[in-house]
Amino acid sequence: MTGDSRPEPLTYHDVIEELQRRNQKLAKINSALMQRVERSMDYQANAYSMFQTAIGLETQVRVRTEELKAALNRLERTNEQLTSARDGAERANRFKTGFFTAVSHDLLQPLHAARLSLSALGEIRDDTQHRRLIGQVDHALSTIEELLRTILDLSKLESGALRPTLQIVEILDLFRSVLVDIEPIAREKGLELSMRARDVAVTSDPLMLRRILQNLLANAVQYTETGRVLLAARKRGSQLRIDVWDTGPGIARSEQTKIFEEFQRGAAGQRSHASGFGVGLAIIARMSEALGHRIELCSEVGRGTRFSVFVAFAGDAPSVRALRNGPRAPASRAYGLSAIKAIVIDNDGSVRDAMRALLDRWGCEARLLAGLADVEALVTSEPEFRPEIILADFHLDAGESGLTAVARLREAAGAAIPTVVITADHSREVSEAVAAAGCEILRKPVKPAELRALITHLVG
Repeated sequence: MTGDSRPEPLTYHDVIEELQRRNQKLAKINSALMQRVERSMDYQANAYSMFQTAIGLETQVRVRTEELKAALNRLERTNEQLTSARDGAERANRFKTGFFTAVSHDLLQPLHAARLSLSALGEIRDDTQHRRLIGQVDHALSTIEELLRTILDLSKLESGALRPTLQIVEILDLFRSVLVDIEPIAREKGLELSMRARDVAVTSDPLMLRRILQNLLANAVQYTETGRVLLAARKRGSQLRIDVWDTGPGIARSEQTKIFEEFQRGAAGQRSHASGFGVGLAIIARMSEALGHRIELCSEVGRGTRFSVFVAFAGDAPSVRALRNGPRAPASRAYGLSAIKAIVIDNDGSVRDAMRALLDRWGCEARLLAGLADVEALVTSEPEFRPEIILADFHLDAGESGLTAVARLREAAGAAIPTVVITADHSREVSEAVAAAGCEILRKPVKPAELRALITHLVG
């Protein structure tokens, strides 16, 4: 044996075993690698799934957050509405308390005066004193009537029952109408009463706007001792500014912020001892707010006052009339109600007599009826008489309804004759029945000027 250390040559069998051993080792390594890859893929899949889940949760959180914000906004609006309603209720309660506290005195005073006058009337024989005391009683009753009407107006405004009906109103016609009512009072005081306006039209509720201007003019005449009162209108952009100017005592700047509050008459009213309850301007403010008309006051103590009402301008009256295809009613008819045919239905003879005297003074041709029997007799005997306006009491004798009589007259005429139902019944059922019949309603006692304005509106 020699010292040669070279390894013995591998046999085929040895090579196969070595390859198998290496193959097994590679298989283990490959298996380990595959397990690692699979674990990595599982982790990535889980991460993607978690990512998708996170996105879904984020979307849900965002949706829930938006819903929560919307709910909070609704809750905030509801809270604001509740707060506004609570403040309105508290204001109404304070107003009612103050109003009826003031009314208790204002109502007792004229009643007391009327009682004393009636007592004295029964003890004297002189005709001159009779007339004077009768005038005092009449003034006391008129004061009570005005106070009760004020209560009704304020209650309607507070409850929202007085809602405006916007339509085209011609300014010249409106101005002439209100001046007719105020002119006798101004003439008695020696005041110059005038108007200045072009033939234009506005968009408003004609009756409510008339009431606003009538109250402003009445205040101006009442507090002005010398000089003049002017009713004027001028265009300002898209609106018409209606002004009531006077040369009265003026309103101090310190009073101008509260003059539209209830029971605020101002120093000028207290100095002049003028009648009134301090709610006229409050009613004007409420009506203007309901109509969306802005009120402006400009006054200087010792020089006079200007109240302005801003109303939506509708255009020149001739153009507006042309668009409506309606000819303009003559002024004599619009304000004197000359030759208008009217029917009065009332079961009270004294009321019919008073209405006859009033309508005769306005130049109307009237028929006075007591109930359904008289209606049938008129339809039969005077089929040619076509009324343009009906004035009907709601409750007639024997349980008859004025609306039934109105329906019969409309049936005979073949037309929906404009109708004013005059009643002392303030129930909701009566109001709803009158509205359903397409009639207007006035509550007793009715002022002649108010009735004339409504008739003018309905037949004009």
